[in-house]
Amino acid sequence: MSTSRGPRVEFAVGAFLLLAMASLLVLAFASTNGRFGLSRDSYELTARFTNLGQLRPNAAVKIGGVSIGRVSGITLDPVKFDSIVTMEIDSRYNEIPVDTSAGILTGGLLGDSYVGMQPGGDMEVFKPGEELVYTQPAVDLMQMVGKYMFSGGGDDAATAPPDTTTSPPPPETTP
Repeated sequence: MSTSRGPRVEFAVGAFLLLAMASLLVLAFASTNGRFGLSRDSYELTARFTNLGQLRPNAAVKIGGVSIGRVSGITLDPVKFDSIVTMEIDSRYNEIPVDTSAGILTGGLLGDSYVGMQPGGDMEVFKPGEELVYTQPAVDLMQMVGKYMFSGGGDDAATAPPDTTTSPPPPETTP
């Protein structure tokens, strides 16, 4: 008993395999974030933070919501115990003022962390390898929630507006 496959079945199996291989190629491209080792022109800047939060290597570096680079490395300063973030900035953005500040921000409530830069107004620009001086550490949302929960939600008497319904004290009379 022989089974004969028609040319249509063989063509369908071949097309399915080609589609599967194309899907794997797309997934492989997506997992590299578009980087194949063909380095684009970029330069490095560093910044020190006291708390990184959930910042990871390859996180985005943004100015005004536009990605201008990525985090290429995170190390710990053994003397000051600060985290040193090395950022790889695209060379198209080579005129970042030296008074630019950097903060670790989160995309949404549970989104990925990234480095957000706020450009200053200085005419002098960063040179490759320089360090950002003005930094803001990550805000630890869980720590803030814990403080709020265990502190009783704040002092109501201190934050309540003054009571204006009471009458003023009577004026003093001298006999």
